[in-house]
Amino acid sequence: MEEFIAQLPKLAKDKQNENKKFFTKLKKKAPKNLDYLMQELHEKEFERTDCLECANCCKTTGPLFTNADVERISKHFRQKPQQFIDQYLRIDDENDYVLQQVPCTFLGVDNYCSIYDVRPKACREFPHTDRKKFQQISNLTIKNVAICPAAYNIVEEMKKRIG
Repeated sequence: MEEFIAQLPKLAKDKQNENKKFFTKLKKKAPKNLDYLMQELHEKEFERTDCLECANCCKTTGPLFTNADVERISKHFRQKPQQFIDQYLRIDDENDYVLQQVPCTFLGVDNYCSIYDVRPKACREFPHTDRKKFQQISNLTIKNVAICPAAYNIVEEMKKRIG
């Protein structure tokens, strides 16, 4: 797995143009069963992919934190939301709350998340490959292919199935 993760940025870069063309075509005319296909591919991939072996998303990128995330997590820490923000977050170029640093502060050496039960929505939904109207997040998916082995495998299988 580690070798695959190390190769992922290059593999994704090599496939970037192919993926962009594929998603452009998909946006113009998505198959009627796309959501079902994505659900199937997502479930099949995560039967064989263990996020705890990887955690590359937590090691290399940070999620966006919604106001609801801030409220929930700060409550978990018995802090006021502003205390949580000051301690862990910053505002990025797009005016979103993000972590002050990566790897994620809440990631343990065993790849377990110390706030798993209250983790941000973006973490719960990552890599977003089982999302409805999947074709609408193609730019995000192209980015995630470079981070997440499962997303890479799902997109490759999707290209084979849809053509």
